[in-house]
Amino acid sequence: MRKPRDFDSELKALADKAKALKERRVRQLGELVTACGADALDADLLAGALLHAATVKDAATKEGWRKAGSAFFHGKGGKPAGGPVGQQSGTLPLDGGAASA
Repeated sequence: MRKPRDFDSELKALADKAKALKERRVRQLGELVTACGADALDADLLAGALLHAATVKDAATKEGWRKAGSAFFHGKGGKPAGGPVGQQSGTLPLDGGAASA
């Protein structure tokens, strides 16, 4: 006879995983703000800039921002303000910036 599935524990495990992924995303967004030097901006100014970026419809403007962001991650767009040193492949660290062995 088959063992019945424990749906409650499976749902809890999925909810825990979703929570961990959301926390990781928030942490990485914070690291991105810091790496770009935007943590020196007033919170109202940063929120306004992000709101504008989220609502702009102009494809050329978005493409310009995308290129600037790509250049930043590839080390061609100036030095990050206090960000991670020696970052590879244009991504933020998955381990929260802990030093690797």
